[in-house]
Amino acid sequence: MNNKLRNILIGAGVAAVGAIGTKKAVDYFRNRGKEEVIADTEEDAVPTSAEEVAYANVQESSVQSFLDASFGSPGRYVPNRPPKVFDYQGEQYMVIWARDTEKNKNQMMAFQYTDAGRKMIASVGYTNEKTDYNVNLDSTPFAVEVNGNKITSGQSETSGASDVDFVLA
Repeated sequence: MNNKLRNILIGAGVAAVGAIGTKKAVDYFRNRGKEEVIADTEEDAVPTSAEEVAYANVQESSVQSFLDASFGSPGRYVPNRPPKVFDYQGEQYMVIWARDTEKNKNQMMAFQYTDAGRKMIASVGYTNEKTDYNVNLDSTPFAVEVNGNKITSGQSETSGASDVDFVLA
C-alpha cells in the first residue's frame, strides 16, 4: 500500500483489515461487497497501470469512529455498505455509505484527500421516494450513479433510489 493511502487511514483513524491490493478500477467500483485478499504484502498493492486502483479494506467499526468524530453527532451515521478507501491515478479517496438515523435515509459521502487536507466531493442522500445530492466531481474522473444516470456536478433532487454508486465517469 502506498504511503499516501496509509496516511489517509491513519489520519482518519480508520483501520485497514484483511484485503489490500490492486484491481481494475471498473471492477473495483462495480463491487458493492468487501474486496477479496489478493496481495500477499503491502508492496504488492501498487497499481501497474492507470486503469487500476490500489485499495484497502477497512474495519467498519473504525469508520463508525470516523463518522462520529467528523460529524459531531455520535451514532447519527451508521455504515451500511463496505466503504471504499483507494488510490486512483495518484489521488486518494474515501467513499462511505451509511444510514442517517436522524433524517431516516441512506447517505453516500465521498472525500478526496490532498496535501491541503480532506474535502467532501459528493454527498447523496437517498430513499425510495427521493434522492438529494450535492456533487462536485468535475475535477475527478468519477461520477455518482443514481438509477443509471451519472452525475458529476450540481446540487438538486431526483427520483428515489435503493442504492447509489461511486463510478468512473
